[in-house]
Amino acid sequence: MLEALGLESDMEAVYRLLLERPEMGVRQIAAHLSLSEKDIRSILDDLADLRLLRQEESGEEFLTVSPEVGLGVLLNRIELELAARQRQLEAARSAAASLIMRHGKQRHAPEVVQQLFGLEAVRLRLEQLAATAHTECLSFFPGGAQRPDVMESSKPLDQLALERGVSLLTLYQDSFRNDSGTREYVHWLSTLGGETRTVPSLPMLMVIVDREVALVPLDPEDGRQGALEIRSRGAVEALHVLFMRFWDAGIPWYEQDGPDGTGLSRRERELMYLMSSGHTDEAISKKLGVSLRTVRRTVSILMARLEARSRFEAGVLAARAGWFL
Repeated sequence: MLEALGLESDMEAVYRLLLERPEMGVRQIAAHLSLSEKDIRSILDDLADLRLLRQEESGEEFLTVSPEVGLGVLLNRIELELAARQRQLEAARSAAASLIMRHGKQRHAPEVVQQLFGLEAVRLRLEQLAATAHTECLSFFPGGAQRPDVMESSKPLDQLALERGVSLLTLYQDSFRNDSGTREYVHWLSTLGGETRTVPSLPMLMVIVDREVALVPLDPEDGRQGALEIRSRGAVEALHVLFMRFWDAGIPWYEQDGPDGTGLSRRERELMYLMSSGHTDEAISKKLGVSLRTVRRTVSILMARLEARSRFEAGVLAARAGWFL
């Protein structure tokens, strides 16, 4: 179970045994695990090298280092090694892509799309991209609010990125403004230089890093299935344009969405557009990230304002009133 930390099965067995019965000597350990005393002494030396064991001067008594300390040190070391290796891989990926683009066009097409299956694979890839971002990280967050533990776990990477000078631009749906956890997270992010805006609805979950790589859902209706990692220059640039269109239309987090010249809020205007396009109340609820009850109440209010007797008539009257301009 602990092979990744450098403990083979016999080493782990000896370490666990000494944690439970620290009074045991070499002969007793060998008998208990059906190993030779020579093998046990070699294993004890290996455990001492890993700083999981301290041997007394007598050579027959051993003091185990607590897992909290000993294994914690090993975990930190492995994590640092993995982080360094990941940075090397990202640098190699960038260098390889540059060489392919410059010299390999006629012979090999670079892999521009990679599938990531499941939330854990997507989460890990996002952490890797955040850790190696150089200039900017742009994000769409549609649907319901993020879980508090997800936002909390992203803080260290967000802070490191901002400290490196990376620009973090995040777009939420307007409905996120009602979530206390999101408000707290946005306030924390803004104190470090992150920028956040909201719009009534967003087409899908999306992350773009350094205008070089983008992550979009395998299935826009179910983000849990995984994501596509796209590195095609043309596709990423198109997604970047899409992001900036929504960003320019967004309202900064600390500004309020007041009524426009027609007396409509942005969310009301979006709701009327979706309704007139034939979306059901359930679909509108999902797209706007609000409750079905809120959708039906708003539809009723807007239809009464238009004096419309049907949804079709409401759409016609709304268009005449310039609500969709």
